[in-house]
Amino acid sequence: MAGSGRGPRERMVFSAAQLIRRGGVTATGMRDVAAHAQAPRGSLQYYFPGGKEQMVNEAVGWAGRYAGNRVARFLAALPEPTPGGLFAAMVGQWTDEFLTSGYDAGCPVAAATVDCAGTSDSTRTAAAAAFATWTGPVAGALEAMGVPAERTQSLATLMISAIEGAVVIARAEQDVRALTAVTRELGPMLDACAVPRG
Repeated sequence: MAGSGRGPRERMVFSAAQLIRRGGVTATGMRDVAAHAQAPRGSLQYYFPGGKEQMVNEAVGWAGRYAGNRVARFLAALPEPTPGGLFAAMVGQWTDEFLTSGYDAGCPVAAATVDCAGTSDSTRTAAAAAFATWTGPVAGALEAMGVPAERTQSLATLMISAIEGAVVIARAEQDVRALTAVTRELGPMLDACAVPRG
């Protein structure tokens, strides 16, 4: 069941994110979201008076928070946190998903950006905010691992950009090659950016 333990509104936001990451915004209808969430269709207007655009924007916001919150979990699972180790864990989440579930789903924030950035200012703004919500915790983690503060934002942006690009290539090729490549090439460079604490 989609979003088990959530109320109907939260289930619909979660379901919207899941459907957007599979088919994009255009292919995601509000009735499809209600059905996926096992929520009454009549509740759509009640919870989302701004219609589909509001629902999409909230799904994008949820995805940004989810990605940002995952950073702490990745760090907690690392025996010795390093920038390269964090990046490998972030990429590994996608590698594992693709290898176990196939290549049908990508990032809902990227999907919404591709579909709507040129036609909906509110969705473009929501996507930019979602990326910022993800970038912030990554930058904070890098600083805690010894990366100079003036480099953390740009390196966090590089990490997320590499992941998003590799996810697109992996879905196109139906292969995790791109994810493996970015981990191998960027990991040592990211580790070299950390200043040893003496």
